[in-house]
Amino acid sequence: MIKFIVGALWLCAVTAGTIFFSFSASAPKSESDAKDPAYFGGLDYIKADMISVPHIYDGEVQGYFLARLVYTAEPTKLKALTIPMQNLLLDSVYEFIYGNFPVDVTKPDSFNLEAMKSGIRDNINTRAGSDLIHEVLVEQVDYIPKSEIRDNALKRRIAPTKFLTTGKEAESETGGNDSGGH
Repeated sequence: MIKFIVGALWLCAVTAGTIFFSFSASAPKSESDAKDPAYFGGLDYIKADMISVPHIYDGEVQGYFLARLVYTAEPTKLKALTIPMQNLLLDSVYEFIYGNFPVDVTKPDSFNLEAMKSGIRDNINTRAGSDLIHEVLVEQVDYIPKSEIRDNALKRRIAPTKFLTTGKEAESETGGNDSGGH
């Protein structure tokens, strides 16, 4: 009987120790760990639509930046916004590229992707009044010069086809011979 009681007490002690260890191992170590989510842990990914921003340099349109960006933000802060996030993102990208991002496309070294990403993030966070956006990720960035757009448009031009013709145009094409077999 004593063996049975000792065995039951041993089983209770092992179970209590296991539960205590599992809870203490899963708890955050300090308050700073509880407040700050791990890198991209607990953040929402916001995939923006493809945007096309005209590139103006030396007073004229040089081409177009095409970009698809992904933003990371805390879900609680996103829910507190009073305007749609897509509108804020698009407006901030346009404002940053037009106002603060001079790029000479003839010099490829003048394009700094990291400066663009951090500038867009800082612009959004300044307008929101808090650290809304944690990171700007690039899914796709392309630049199309104005000359390439014009060349492609000219290549695609095809002579108009004549689907609808009047009777006179049809006679002139066939030479006026209407041999219908009658």
